[in-house]
Amino acid sequence: MKTMTRWSNTIMERYLPDPYIFVAILTLVVFLLGLGLTDSSPMDMVTHWGDGFWALLAFTMQMVIVLVAGHVLASSPFFKKLLSTLAGIAKTPGQAIVLVSVVSLIACWINWGFGLVIGALFAKEIAKKVKTVDYRLLIASAYSGFIIWHGGLGGSIPLSIATADHPFAGMIGVIPTSETLFSTYNLIIIAALIISVPILNRFMMPKPEDTVVVDPKLLVDEIEIEVVEKVTPASRLENSVILSMLIGALGLAYLIQHFVTKGFDLNLNIVNLIFFVLGIIFHGTPKRFLAAVSNAVKTAGGIIIQFPFYAGIMGMMVASGLAGVMSEWFVSISTEATFPVFAFLSAGLVNFFVPSGGGQWAVQAPIMLDAAQTLGVSYSKTAMAIAWGDAWTNMIQPFWALPALAIAGLRAKDIMGYCVFVLLLSGVVITIGLYFF
Repeated sequence: MKTMTRWSNTIMERYLPDPYIFVAILTLVVFLLGLGLTDSSPMDMVTHWGDGFWALLAFTMQMVIVLVAGHVLASSPFFKKLLSTLAGIAKTPGQAIVLVSVVSLIACWINWGFGLVIGALFAKEIAKKVKTVDYRLLIASAYSGFIIWHGGLGGSIPLSIATADHPFAGMIGVIPTSETLFSTYNLIIIAALIISVPILNRFMMPKPEDTVVVDPKLLVDEIEIEVVEKVTPASRLENSVILSMLIGALGLAYLIQHFVTKGFDLNLNIVNLIFFVLGIIFHGTPKRFLAAVSNAVKTAGGIIIQFPFYAGIMGMMVASGLAGVMSEWFVSISTEATFPVFAFLSAGLVNFFVPSGGGQWAVQAPIMLDAAQTLGVSYSKTAMAIAWGDAWTNMIQPFWALPALAIAGLRAKDIMGYCVFVLLLSGVVITIGLYFF
């Protein structure tokens, strides 16, 4: 295992480009595939790309806030102490890898945005405690928990089809989460991944001579606060604990009202609000909070630049019909028994080009649900097959790794060598779960 991992890391270091180069090449590949596999002209593909380029602006901002707000919360004295205490549980590199993997898996099962940020922040805190752990594998282990998100409580596809007014309600009706998230096969997949992924990550630990420990500079998260000697009304407000507590109380009141009236609805906006409100409260004063925000914003550049390109790719995939062509090919070779597996594989492929659970469902659902009806396969299992495919190839898709990488101060090529093996293992586990149960 160590030999294979070392070989995989060497390949990634040599050939995997910066995520921006990756998305630029992916843009050109989709452009050419659209010309070759659909009836779109070059100008049509250009139009599809341009029309889609800004389609993810709201989502991009949400992801920036996930990163910034999570960073702000983690840099507060209270939360740093909490993470440090939990990190103290790990005494050896092996324990550190397993602990980060388990915490990340559970956090991502609860909510993917929460898990992405917490996993990376927790990994950084553990790196301060266990200085001999391989930092690349530690962050890869934190990111590996993301494999579980679409089968968890925040899974966008199963939650979508459980609502009364979802876009495909006229065809499949409302499917309760008891048939998707809490079905036997899904719970088996979840349990198998929670057990097997930490074990795999532990086995991937490199030899001592190959271990890459963290650069101490990456663990420094100092907040610079300007010292103002002259006390003025403005400076009093900037250092007012009362003002922070009032704003924090307003946010907490809304969150309590939200959960009381809507149940455990932990959507991305609510996760962001939780991070922000707690960050305001735990930093104590507006000046400390704003200093933390200023420090955190520096890590958001990759998301701001690259997400519009993925939106452009999604525009070309959807408007040209290319995503439908890919899905229909998998349907054409499916039987009643193999359809869930091929739906899973097709979703994994489409996810490279449409890295959005909701966006992918909108593209694939009409084709896959119609095929499920023809082949006699349950709609609920079809939906979960697509959900798992969407989560699966995230392991080697830099799009979702960007927040974790920004927090960790690493490059995609630093962790993808490990993530390849998580992809292979999880692919086997999910396929078995969908086919045999």
